[in-house]
Amino acid sequence: MAVAEPEENMGDPVLLRRFAAWLQPGPSSEDAERGAFFNDGIIVLDTNVLLSLYEYTETSRQEVLSALEQAAGRLWMPYQVGLEFVRGRRSTLESRKRALADAASDVNKKLMAARKAIVEAKTLVCAQLDKYARADEEIDQLQALAADASVDSHLDLYRREFKRHLDMLKADHSLALNTADASDPILARIAELYGEGVGEQPEGQVLRGRIEEATAFRFPNKIPPGFADSGKDTPLKSAGDFLLWEELIDHVRKMPEGSRHVLFVSNDTKEDWYESESGSRSTRPWPSLVDELKRRAGADLRIETQLSFYGGIKEFLDAQLAEDTYAEIERVSEAFELRIPQDRPVTEETASFVAPPEGLALAALESVGIASTLLRAAVESPSPSQWLFQWWLIGVTAQLGRRTAEEFEPPVVITAAFRGNEPPSSSWRPGTDLSPGEWLHRDSSWIAPWFLELLDAVPNRDTAVLRGLAAQQAEQERRSPR
Repeated sequence: MAVAEPEENMGDPVLLRRFAAWLQPGPSSEDAERGAFFNDGIIVLDTNVLLSLYEYTETSRQEVLSALEQAAGRLWMPYQVGLEFVRGRRSTLESRKRALADAASDVNKKLMAARKAIVEAKTLVCAQLDKYARADEEIDQLQALAADASVDSHLDLYRREFKRHLDMLKADHSLALNTADASDPILARIAELYGEGVGEQPEGQVLRGRIEEATAFRFPNKIPPGFADSGKDTPLKSAGDFLLWEELIDHVRKMPEGSRHVLFVSNDTKEDWYESESGSRSTRPWPSLVDELKRRAGADLRIETQLSFYGGIKEFLDAQLAEDTYAEIERVSEAFELRIPQDRPVTEETASFVAPPEGLALAALESVGIASTLLRAAVESPSPSQWLFQWWLIGVTAQLGRRTAEEFEPPVVITAAFRGNEPPSSSWRPGTDLSPGEWLHRDSSWIAPWFLELLDAVPNRDTAVLRGLAAQQAEQERRSPR
């Protein structure tokens, strides 16, 4: 049921009243009415804000939780947020644990590669000295300088220091994987913060109706929120943001009449929440969201990012947050933002920050007929260390026509090999690192170092398929560069 327009606006022309939300600028920290949302309204934290608590160091996490306590009593959690939060904790912890473990493994690989490179460099120089100078004394000096034991001794210094820092990171986060159950200390604090302010599960018929409205009407017409998620593997997962939105409207409509303010806080700034302007990103949430909440529930809506929200808590609710904590909130928020492609190409530089859509890498793997357990585990892994390979596989299979790209896929600009006289960067290896039977055009090819590491790790039966994809992509890029 629509809510009547406020009496104070009745003197304005109809056009200005009907489209008031569209004629207002985006929210600013200088807005005079901002304080009312913190002091008098209800505060709704999106799932990603709650899951961010698992990404902070212990000191920052405790400060953030203490700051949220200043808003206790005004916090309200939709059932959809609660469900996603409870279910998402384990994958968040697993992702962090794998990232740290993979970092330790990658450090060892790189140190071993450095050892190999030093020994090869020594051998090369000694060969030149022997061939052109017969400098036996100098050769003996180099052999002593870069003896295996000497190289290992120097690298051990780096290995110990790198390990110390990684171990410090593990200890600083201090959350064991088995905390993702009822004894989870963060879950206990969140439950205490919200008290009774958690939405009830919608009835099945209501849920089905909302999912149908989202998938059949709103998403095809790009009506926010949530239409950017329409490609997820089930209608229920696709409709998550819209289910949250409908719960919010239903809850606010039942609140006592009068001044109704809703502050929604999220790291999600993609196009189904924020208005786009000529392909660029906007800082203004969709005015239609403001208009819809006003029209259907008689409430004013303000949407803020996590960093802005904690600044408001400090300003209006006297919460204490150190500058280091703000910096950590910003870092975690930026990492989340990078995981949302925003229709920008995924590159080798951004791939480790951008989680591929669920199931897409597996579909790409199956499209080339690879069914090995090892590669299946790699494409299903939530670890950021595997995202570069996953994105390359997604991009190359679509580029070569092995499968039809989904509408929701962002463009991918990642190559595993390059044909040309000069490498794309100094870290790329010459094609001669592979044997003649493994690679054509060895003298005019360059191979990405991460791809060579991948070939070393997978079974021989899979390397031929992967090399074939990389070679075809390199040839296609040579003929028609992007």
